[in-house]
This record gives sequence, C-alpha cells and structure tokens, in this order.
Amino acid sequence: MMKILDGGIGIYLRESGAPFEQPEWSALALIEEPDSVRRAHLAFAEAGAGVITTNSYALVPFHIGETRFLEEGPRLLKLAGKLAAEVRNESKNNLLVAASIPPVFGSYEPDKFKPDEAIPSLNMFKENLIEFTDLVLAETVSSITEAKVIQDVFSDINQPLWISFSLEDKHMTEPKLRSGELVTDAIRSLDLSNCQALLFNCNQPEIMEQALITAAPLLTNNAELGVYANGFKPDYNDKKANSGHSELREDLTPDQYLKFARYWKSLGATIIGGCCGIGVAHIARLRELL
Repeated sequence: MMKILDGGIGIYLRESGAPFEQPEWSALALIEEPDSVRRAHLAFAEAGAGVITTNSYALVPFHIGETRFLEEGPRLLKLAGKLAAEVRNESKNNLLVAASIPPVFGSYEPDKFKPDEAIPSLNMFKENLIEFTDLVLAETVSSITEAKVIQDVFSDINQPLWISFSLEDKHMTEPKLRSGELVTDAIRSLDLSNCQALLFNCNQPEIMEQALITAAPLLTNNAELGVYANGFKPDYNDKKANSGHSELREDLTPDQYLKFARYWKSLGATIIGGCCGIGVAHIARLRELL
C-alpha cells in the first residue's frame, strides 16, 4: 500500500518566517517558537502526507551544542514528539508519526561517525522521542557502520524501523553510499528481519533510479522500498554543514517531482515523499500516486 511522506520541514520553517539560523537550523523553531513546528506538520498533513516526521533532525550536539544537548535534549525531543503527535491525534485521517533519527555527527560526514560516542546520543532519542511515534525513521544514513549501530540500538523497540541511506550524487551503475561503500553491500549488511523499510533520501531525484533498481531484488521479509529526494541545486554537495543555505532548483516543480515519483513507484517504491526543499505543493501532487 502506497505511503506518502511529508516534505522538508526545515526549509518550510525558514520560508514561513519561523526562527531559522545557523547553527541550530530547524531546531531553532522548536526552541523559540514551537507552534511554528506544529503548523508545519499540519500543513504537510493537510497536503496529503500520511506520515509526518518529527522535527528532531537538528537536535544533535553538532547543531545545538554539547551542553544544550545534554541539558535540554530530553525535553526538546519530547516536545518534538508531542507536537507531531498532537497533529496526528487531531487528524481525521490515519496519520502516522515517524521519529526522525538523524546523523548524530552531522549530515554527509560518514568519516566522523564514532560508534561508541553515537550510542548515548541515539539512546537519548530512543528514551525520549519514540514514546510519541508510530515508527522510527533513521535518516541520511551514510555508512554501513552507522546503519549497524542504529539497528543495534533500536533492536528492541515495538515500532517498525525504517532505515534511509544517502548516496553519492553521481550517476553510476553500482550506486554507493556517501562513505563510498556499495549499496548492495549495505543492504546485505542489514538484518532485514529488523528493518521494515529501506529508503534513500537527500539526493538529487535523478540519482534515485539506479539505487531503487539495485535494492529491489535484494529485499526480503516483505521489506518496503522508499525514496525521498531533495530539491537542492547540484552544487549543494560542495557546501560544508553550517556553511550557509543551499540554493533550491527552479526546475523541480511539483509536476516534475510527480513524474519522478511515478517512475519510482514503477520501480517498486511504496513509500515516497520529499527531503530538503520539497515543499507542501510537491507533497500535494504526490496524492495522485494513491
């Protein structure tokens, strides 16, 4: 059954006038104007998303600082969960809330991942966020080691676990994670009995095709396949985290994104949404996939 994810909440917050600055990014709205986060969830739900994602992606030391993370992290994670849960509970649709589990050392930085240091941070998410959610979505996973640690930490939860890999933004017959490891090796390293869905996110839409083609025959145990691309211009990979805003593509209209989505669906994707720069209008068009 097709599931529609929401879009990029961070850029939605920025464009709606909510507090949004470096280094906190989307976490700043949660800290200073929580109701803006609730309105963002509501906007995507009203556009047709069947799954809304908690605004917890930037609730890591890399963005909010080590001291604030340790002292305020539990409260902020609970708040992120409550805001999404409120929208779900008030919805007349069968809305689901996904717990966003981010790269704890910053996006696109697989070389910085340290398992022993990651586990306490991931446990903080586990202990404070998922009580409000229906499933756990580990996003922008960039290495096999990171995926394995996430599976270990969340192995005992009573919610579906979705793992979403992020890829090298290059056209290649054998797609790779941002770590340089092959997608085939990454999938084979997973315990698919403990992973209800495999997704790809935060890449250019054009990159997703080969990843889906590669992944589909490797999935077992009825694991679902999903994708949610970003709307950045191709040079976004040249920017370092917290070095400034990435510009958005003008050609990736809601109609054009729907064309990509239709093709992803034909390749076996049953979970489709949007990442950074994919807005409410894009998600509204995805309802046609239903």
